[in-house]
Amino acid sequence: MSEPTGPADGGADRILTVPNALSVLRLIGVPVFLWLLLVVRADGWAFALLIASGVTDFLDGKLARLLDQSSRLGALLDPFVDRLYLVATVVGFLVRGILPWPIVLVLVARDLVLAAVLPVYRRRGLPPPEVIYLGKAATFALMSAFPWLLAGWMDWPLAGFGRAFGWALLIWGTAVYLWTGVLYLGKAVAVARSIPAVPHETREPIQ
Repeated sequence: MSEPTGPADGGADRILTVPNALSVLRLIGVPVFLWLLLVVRADGWAFALLIASGVTDFLDGKLARLLDQSSRLGALLDPFVDRLYLVATVVGFLVRGILPWPIVLVLVARDLVLAAVLPVYRRRGLPPPEVIYLGKAATFALMSAFPWLLAGWMDWPLAGFGRAFGWALLIWGTAVYLWTGVLYLGKAVAVARSIPAVPHETREPIQ
């Protein structure tokens, strides 16, 4: 999900793979989701697209391992799409009034902080930090919360349940998301203190 990832397998530089195709479809789905949510307000279709995005996100990782189709592009594209979907969804929900601005600010600020620490690794010729799987669980909880929160705004019998269940997932996911952000930040600080930066002309490209 939307977590920093280490480098993919050294020889896996393929582009045309099933997991990459799913990630591209999810990327295309981001503006479509925002159009459905904010322009035509077709909440049912926006709900279905959020569900489809979550399913394909789960499948692309499984298929990459099952079909032995891991790639450098996939290692970059999948977390990028995850983060883009998360930010687009919370901002869209803010505009619609589904989420209050403090929650949106916290979630977006956490991702901005993580993006800001990546140069610490680049300046030392290091790959991004290894995935903290608790962070992946937090991202999964958040991406599971969003469809239920949207369902809570729809005119159907389970709207009350959708709101309650969505908020429960959101609160848990946000707390763990922030905690793992602190862990990533702590790792970056430790790297900055213990490993000197490499002069630019001697750095090797991160694979």
